[in-house]
Amino acid sequence: MAWTRRLAQASRDAAARARKAAGPWALRHRWFLAVFTLGALLRAITMLGYRPALWFPDSYTYIVTVFHPRPDLVRPAGYSLFLKLLQPFHSFAAVTAVQHLLGLATGVLVYLAARRVPRWAATLAAVPVLLDAYQIELEHLLVSDALFTFLVVAAVVLAIRKNLTWRMALAIGLLLAFASLTRTVGQPLVVVIGAWLLLRRRIGPAGVMAAAALLPVLAYGAWFHATYQRVGIVGANGVFLYARTMSFADCARMDPPADLAVLCDPRPAGRRPPSQEYIWAKDAPLVKLPGITFSRANDELAGRFALLAIRAQPLDYAGSVLSELARTFALGRPVYPDAEIYGYYEFPVNPPGPPGRYPAQVGAQFAQKYENGAIGTDIVEPFAGWMRAYQDVAHLPGAALLVILLVPPILAIRRRSYQGAWLLPWSTAWVLLIVPPAVAEFDYRYTLPAVPLACLAAALSSSPKP
Repeated sequence: MAWTRRLAQASRDAAARARKAAGPWALRHRWFLAVFTLGALLRAITMLGYRPALWFPDSYTYIVTVFHPRPDLVRPAGYSLFLKLLQPFHSFAAVTAVQHLLGLATGVLVYLAARRVPRWAATLAAVPVLLDAYQIELEHLLVSDALFTFLVVAAVVLAIRKNLTWRMALAIGLLLAFASLTRTVGQPLVVVIGAWLLLRRRIGPAGVMAAAALLPVLAYGAWFHATYQRVGIVGANGVFLYARTMSFADCARMDPPADLAVLCDPRPAGRRPPSQEYIWAKDAPLVKLPGITFSRANDELAGRFALLAIRAQPLDYAGSVLSELARTFALGRPVYPDAEIYGYYEFPVNPPGPPGRYPAQVGAQFAQKYENGAIGTDIVEPFAGWMRAYQDVAHLPGAALLVILLVPPILAIRRRSYQGAWLLPWSTAWVLLIVPPAVAEFDYRYTLPAVPLACLAAALSSSPKP
């Protein structure tokens, strides 16, 4: 029939026009497309080499919350909701695949946000999140960081747009709300982005963003209060701050009352273990108290001790935070806080053993239900070996991250112009780097969400236009 021939011809013409238009587009963005393709290939090799996923101690807790929806005392339930949404697939391979896609999407966001600068600079800004081996390994772990990174980068990219609308402000707020309910370090970012919008005199959008960010968090807080009769979205702030202060707390100088003195460690500060040991080690003063470590009484007691230590030794606290922060920018990659945790961030040679602690064992049982079968990690060569070799050479050194963070203020000083789109991702990156050492401790995986933001800030600062 004539109409079918005309329809077929129209389809061929449309396809030809699309190919013709795609040619110049692909040529313009060829360097980024090459980096993106390599990043996708590396993630495919990872999925072939480590099937279906890599496990972290926190993974099991997240999975328990999938099957018993209730707020967790240590970490909010945003990542558990993410896992719940993917539960119909009954596959941890599907979870890691989505997390790898989020990593690739983060690289795309960085590149698109930096499109006002030369394409080579925008491509360089996306390289770490697309090609860093530790970033790829983190995406393959069943932890919240890949999701958190995407949410924060998406919120920042929207916030620096010139044509910011009310709907965009609403989207920014919802992204920040879910980020805050995925990792609590997202909460200060509401203030950072709100201040940025006010600085740009976007008072209305700032209000919309704040409302959209805070209302879901308040709703979660109401759920948390109904469950535990406690205010907040987690019940471990005092415990983690106590552990942070134990790197310097001197009870001889603090003179704590009797109820707080039970948390003292008589060992000199230089001979004490890493901060996390004061939360998880069986012989830690807090752990030996009656009740669970994160009970309301223990958390309040730990919080009072921590605040007393900070008031009594403010300079020691500041020095301790700076010392932990400095680990971010180390020339090498020293083992920290211990070999076990450090090992979780390396592509392993041998499959990890079954979980040892009872809560993790319970989580493993639920994980089998999630998977509809046995869980674990099958290491398949040569793919796994390729990623181990790649990880030995392809990662962003801490010192390089420091250089990247110094680029925007140096260029701003040279130009005598201190405002620009770079300011938001730069300040957000610093908040993500400083908050964990200030309230808990340094951890290598906590630094990775700041990397794409730091790179985006450096790229944007290279543009002469504000």
